[in-house]
Amino acid sequence: QVQLVESGGGLVQAGGSLRLSCAASGNIFSENVMGWYRQAPGKQRELVADITRGGSTGYAESVKGRFTISRDNAKNTVYLQMNSLIPEDTGVYYCNWRRSPNEYWGQGTQVTVSS
Repeated sequence: QVQLVESGGGLVQAGGSLRLSCAASGNIFSENVMGWYRQAPGKQRELVADITRGGSTGYAESVKGRFTISRDNAKNTVYLQMNSLIPEDTGVYYCNWRRSPNEYWGQGTQVTVSS
């Protein structure tokens, strides 16, 4: 089992910034991928960004150049720095940990961007 605890969501005006954090604990294996997904009202959950333990990253096209994912392996923590936020970024952001065939999710943190 892996437990994920997220923090850092909130309400921000368009153009502002937020930083999300997710700390993992439990049966952490050396090789894993951590990432952030989001779900807007009435829409499916989508990948925002992910990062391997070695630091390789992937981003959704909609956030490239505005969001940065990073991780601290010593702390088993992943971060999502979100800049130049727009109302379309509003949603519940979920932390994800995966190492095939296992996958775990955090409880989600709300991000609301006002126009």
